[in-house]
Amino acid sequence: MASATLNRWLRPEVYPLFLAVGTAVGICGMQLIRNIVTNPEVRVTKENRAAGILENFAEGEKYAEHSLRKFVRNKSPEIMPSVNNFFSKPN
Repeated sequence: MASATLNRWLRPEVYPLFLAVGTAVGICGMQLIRNIVTNPEVRVTKENRAAGILENFAEGEKYAEHSLRKFVRNKSPEIMPSVNNFFSKPN
């Protein structure tokens, strides 16, 4: 029984599906860990939860302005700019 199920799902045609789902789960896990560890509004320990609402704007600004956002801030919102320029700006 287990052999038939294993042979049904572990075919080479299914590998891209496993890759896509694994990538999505990895991205979700990374974001979950990022929020638990670095978000100033998430408090996991009892002592931090007892503190109530904190007015810590510097920590919130540091969380919101992460390195990826700083990197793409002045970039053009195009996936392939050279292809876009080739078709939109003739010589």
